[in-house]
Amino acid sequence: MSMARFVELENVGVTFGQGPEQTEALQPTSLTVERGDFLAFVGPSGCGKSTILKLVSELLRPTTGNIFFGGRELGAKPVRVGMAFQSASLLPWMSVRDNVMLPLKIVPPFKSGFRSKKNGEYRDRADALLAQVGLEDFADKSPWQLSGGMMQRANLCRALIHDPDILLLDEPFGALDQFTREELWQTLQDLWIDRKSTVMLVTHDLREAAYLANRICVMSPRPGRIIDDRQVSFARPRPIDLTFDPDFVTLVQDLRGLIVHAPNVKKVDAT
Repeated sequence: MSMARFVELENVGVTFGQGPEQTEALQPTSLTVERGDFLAFVGPSGCGKSTILKLVSELLRPTTGNIFFGGRELGAKPVRVGMAFQSASLLPWMSVRDNVMLPLKIVPPFKSGFRSKKNGEYRDRADALLAQVGLEDFADKSPWQLSGGMMQRANLCRALIHDPDILLLDEPFGALDQFTREELWQTLQDLWIDRKSTVMLVTHDLREAAYLANRICVMSPRPGRIIDDRQVSFARPRPIDLTFDPDFVTLVQDLRGLIVHAPNVKKVDAT
């Protein structure tokens, strides 16, 4: 196994239920993610995009196949995961800063030093992240005092504060208006450029995938499989005006065509 392979799915399939109620959610699929990749999954609802994130985060076990992380089978050693979803799910009784620091309280090795560092090193870490996303003046506010976009900025900070090995994003901007989404695309891009995190993003927004990712996987209708895996070569940092560039528009149209015309037949992916 190449050292460049940071995450690897080897003929991984997922089936729910048994007998006549059995549903194949993900056909045997192979996929390699390199360290520092920003990989986006696009495709119709129910095609297995979120299933792949759940497999990598160990929230779901594969029915068939194997998953490797850093060259070792998943589960052989702890994997530090950061996650952000469509709902920011900030705890209403905590300040924004305390919400951001929450992973430091529960994730090894940070939790062992939380009591002694929460008002010093850990507070500074949270404040630095909040400043990076423009929330330095809102650290002591309650979540209900923030807009939807501000809550998602805080959500990203919470997902990154414990220096995760991999960042998993499942429709994190899906509930926001277009202008707020585009602002957050730029925020996330800046965070990725600064940290070079390994990111796996699930989105229904093809423009979002094309703007953020350096690689896009297109999935077929259920039972899902990867039908296209392509590099995105636009230089970074990417201005939002890039979304009007003819090459960008062509890429989005190509992705849409792949999804609309994807055949719903069984096929083993050999990515």
